[in-house]
Amino acid sequence: MPSRRTMLFVPGNNPGMLQSAPVLGADSVIFDLEDAVAMSEKDAARDLVCSALRTVEFEGTEIVVRINALDSPYWKQDVADVIAAGVDCILVPKCSTAHDVHDVAAVITQEEERNALAAGSIVIMPLLEGALGVENAFSIAGADNRVSSLFFGAEDFCADMGAQRTATGEEIQFARGRIVLAAKAAHIGAIDTPFTNVDDYAGVQRDSELGRQMGFDGKAVISPQHVRIVNRVFTPTEKEIAWAERVKAAMEKGAAEGKGAVSLDGNMIDGPIVKRALDTLRKAGLLEEHHAE
Repeated sequence: MPSRRTMLFVPGNNPGMLQSAPVLGADSVIFDLEDAVAMSEKDAARDLVCSALRTVEFEGTEIVVRINALDSPYWKQDVADVIAAGVDCILVPKCSTAHDVHDVAAVITQEEERNALAAGSIVIMPLLEGALGVENAFSIAGADNRVSSLFFGAEDFCADMGAQRTATGEEIQFARGRIVLAAKAAHIGAIDTPFTNVDDYAGVQRDSELGRQMGFDGKAVISPQHVRIVNRVFTPTEKEIAWAERVKAAMEKGAAEGKGAVSLDGNMIDGPIVKRALDTLRKAGLLEEHHAE
């Protein structure tokens, strides 16, 4: 799974942002064909995004496209065109059931075959932004092998719930936890909702720290100004890395000596501690993915 500390939304109808997206520092860019684009501009935005996919160099940046909703007449053409142009991941808006995933996966399979791409090369990220989607989080997470992460969308969720959206987020706490739990149970990633006040840098810092504490692997952002803050929060600190390296060294030393249990600083090192240490090293880019499993 690629690193997704930050996933930056870029409007599909904004040529300037489409061109500059690779240099904004996000691990992933999400070209948005849905909410950011008026109905009268859907076809033009799709053409703009496909042109950018063909002409802009995105090396090192994951390319995600948020297609139009599955009850719209646009989504199948969205999928076909962006796969032909070159995309890594399809973000499925308002995903409510496993059947939604199955429908998108079937079209992706057809388009992979049509474009002579390796089967399964395009992944799916369901965007859970309604009460039914959150309720079905685990079945959605396991609906298809293409599903790589669950993505939480708090604004539409609160509208669906009739809840008041606040900066502190008490109203979304249960949904956040439900989505993280479902994602981890299915052994996939979890991406937190954007913090929508673009001028509140302290707020995005606090909200990102809460998301990381809850177990999210990264966070969506709607402003390039938030990318640096969120990247920093979701990157292990030097202190965390040093601790993880000491745990790994103690574990390896104990294994070499044939010990079934080892201690560090007077504390026993058990399986969960080792897993957390290896995961820290993996997120810091100091350990291959398969070592953390």
